Amino acid sequence: MSLRVTDLWLDLGAFHLRGIHLEIAPGEYFVILGPTGAGKTVLLETLAGLHFPRRGQISLHGEDITRFPPERRSIGFVYQDYALFPHLSVEENIAFGLWLRRMGRKAVSERVEAISRRLSIHHLLPRKPETLSGGEAQRVALARALAIEPSLLLLDEPLSALDPGTREGLQQELVRLHRELGTTTIHVTHDFEEAVALADRIAVMHQGQIVQIGPPEEIFRKPDSEWVARFVGMRNIFRGELRPGDGNYQWLVLEGTEQPEVRMAVLTDRFGPVHASIRPEDIVLSQEPLRSSMRNSFRGRVVSILDRGTLIYVTVRVPPDRTLLKATDFTCAITRPSLEEMNLKEGMEVWIAFKASAVHVF
Repeated sequence: MSLRVTDLWLDLGAFHLRGIHLEIAPGEYFVILGPTGAGKTVLLETLAGLHFPRRGQISLHGEDITRFPPERRSIGFVYQDYALFPHLSVEENIAFGLWLRRMGRKAVSERVEAISRRLSIHHLLPRKPETLSGGEAQRVALARALAIEPSLLLLDEPLSALDPGTREGLQQELVRLHRELGTTTIHVTHDFEEAVALADRIAVMHQGQIVQIGPPEEIFRKPDSEWVARFVGMRNIFRGELRPGDGNYQWLVLEGTEQPEVRMAVLTDRFGPVHASIRPEDIVLSQEPLRSSMRNSFRGRVVSILDRGTLIYVTVRVPPDRTLLKATDFTCAITRPSLEEMNLKEGMEVWIAFKASAVHVF
């Protein structure tokens, strides 16, 4: 492993990191995803040597660095607010870490020249940070972190302060740099799209703990807990009991109801009480019953339509003639053209369908 974190505990005022375990491979782009206050930045700062844990170990390339000061860790750190030195020029900011390592003047000049050209900021070298745009300042901060050729690069919400266009451009820049340099990277964010676009693997963090680690597809489609399911936007989360079905399929009977109209076919070998989740985009909505291989098909009534710009969330109550206490609500994600084509309105009767494999149980 490039980085191994073992049973890490930290007390920082009223906040605590609890039992953190991480193993990150050389060259991996690893994203830590979580809500505000989860402890993501504190974890990065602990890895960087700004806080010392009360228990646990941090190893980088097999060397125990738990008690090393920051300057001995060969770690580059890019903060959300860039943290550029306002009295230094761009060139001097990039060179700062090299000066601390007592590199010769010529070597420093060559390294600054190379990294500034790689990041297309060579023309900014004489300027002061106050004259830079957000995107330019972030590139300078990234260049400063990469100039020391770190063994590990830590990025703390690096795109959150940027406008959408600049954010997308810098995101593509991060992909390119990682492909070219192969630097092991830990990137903290609360943005789902950012995490999916960049991560080889994702760790979900909540209240100072890592609650799930896996590839993006697994995190967003196969959450381990109800909290993770809600955090990653499952929207359709149920409790129920799995009962014997046909072949590899079991029947999920939802909690508090024995209605055959809403029991779901699930592709699993499990039985008994479970949670189940279905991503909204996995549910197909139509005005007529669908002729397809999907095992789950239900008639329902539209009870709400929520416009979220690129996607429309349509909530359908199944069965359509029951009260809320005796029915089940499913949320589907459709595009605006689909909404207009079907002319959907609240109160309309519709059909929903989804595959048995789209139901994740945990």
